[in-house]
Amino acid sequence: MTRYLLLLLGTLAAFTAQAGGELFKVTTREGVTTTVFWEATPGAGATVLLFPGGGGGFGRVEDGKPGSQNFLVRSEAHFIAQGFNVAIFGRPSDSQDLDYADRIAEPHLTDIARVLAFVRDKAPVPVWLVGTSRGTVSATAAAIRLGDQIAGLVLSSSVVSDKKPGAVPTQNLAAITVPVLLLHHSKDACPICDPRGVPAILNGLTHAPMKKLIIVSGGENPSGNVCEALHWHGYVGMEQEAVAQIADWIRAPAN
Repeated sequence: MTRYLLLLLGTLAAFTAQAGGELFKVTTREGVTTTVFWEATPGAGATVLLFPGGGGGFGRVEDGKPGSQNFLVRSEAHFIAQGFNVAIFGRPSDSQDLDYADRIAEPHLTDIARVLAFVRDKAPVPVWLVGTSRGTVSATAAAIRLGDQIAGLVLSSSVVSDKKPGAVPTQNLAAITVPVLLLHHSKDACPICDPRGVPAILNGLTHAPMKKLIIVSGGENPSGNVCEALHWHGYVGMEQEAVAQIADWIRAPAN
């Protein structure tokens, strides 16, 4: 019995050690590294590369999980439960904030290209870019530049105000040739992500083989700034449902 318990405890310890994800620093430019969170799912058929909003980043990684409250980051476990590998794009070592203009600049696109290569090397399965809020600027720019290296694009709470550099409708959407899903909350009160501006994105995707707009209205208990992660803008109270909508479409994209 003692030997059996020791073997069992050893097995459990090994499982615990492997649970959760890892933090990597990927060399993306000369003298620059970009942080990447990576968690693999056994048998995954695809990887989602997540681009958080705000200034970027995914918070401190503790016990194999990232700590940011950003919608995509705090929903990381839901993407894992849906059977995807998860990679989260962090920040480059030469910047502590990814502003709007930064996200369409050449250094950022170079960083994304290197991170995408890293992710594809970790798992040889299709990669979908998924951005939320300010992260939609990055994800859109990357899909335009690296479309032949990705399976598709998902934009949630898209930046639509033309007052912001890189706002999604102002980018060269006609150059995107992969399936695109737009997810938006009907109650999103963030002025730079006004739901009324989202159809312009759909109209601009003239060469996407499949494209769809899903407007949701669920959730509960929004709090704080209307442009922050714990308000309707961040799908508060309906994270699992929002991720399920994304996952279902990735598995079977359709107009």
